[in-house]
Amino acid sequence: MGIWLFTTSFVYPKKSLKRIILDPGHGGKDPGAHGKTYKEKNITLAIALELKKRIEEKYPETEVLLTRTGDEFIELDDRASFAKKKNADLFISIHCNANPNSEAKGIEVYSIGVNSSPENLRIAQRENSVILLEKNYKERYEGFDPNSPESYIIFSLLQQFTIKQSLKLATKIQEAVTENAGIDRGVKQAGFLVLRRNTVPSILLETGFITNPDEEKKLGSKSGQREISQEILKGFENYRKSVGI
Repeated sequence: MGIWLFTTSFVYPKKSLKRIILDPGHGGKDPGAHGKTYKEKNITLAIALELKKRIEEKYPETEVLLTRTGDEFIELDDRASFAKKKNADLFISIHCNANPNSEAKGIEVYSIGVNSSPENLRIAQRENSVILLEKNYKERYEGFDPNSPESYIIFSLLQQFTIKQSLKLATKIQEAVTENAGIDRGVKQAGFLVLRRNTVPSILLETGFITNPDEEKKLGSKSGQREISQEILKGFENYRKSVGI
């Protein structure tokens, strides 16, 4: 693997939450993971739209933008670029987990960082593999190979000014989402490409396992999506308080 260069400019975390970017994972020709009935791309968009409505109702001064509002294929790099262009204060990428073991269940939240376990690396590789569907991905991602563990080492050098706040945001949302009935799989760090160039607190939320029949049923239902969005909102509120906003 060649040297992976970065042109990311770093800024100190802003003490402001005027604009939030919600990133519904996958879309278009990339369906993401799937269960027996539902596709990840449809669930993530539904949750993001519900969450946008709830945040803007509770905090009218906060603008919530989505990286996609329909069944579109958005390249990972463009998702982060969108946040930068819009001068975002926060970035939340919404996903569904998957596992060959249909009994696997629970919720986990990731911030940018080094993959500390084979399981974290496996999930990051699965989510990052979408770049193989993109044109000129080798040039666009500067030689990054989503299937190579060595490609992820460089993440330890990234986001030095935002890792702490990203972990705080991840923790607050994880606590809220798992408070009632969710199985807590913990807050983790991994090298997700969709987070790599963000210079504001950024997380990736795995809302549950679409490959688990019970969790798929919740994820695919309107009531389940409303419940999840309400829990994310609560975590967002707790994060606001923790940073003095």
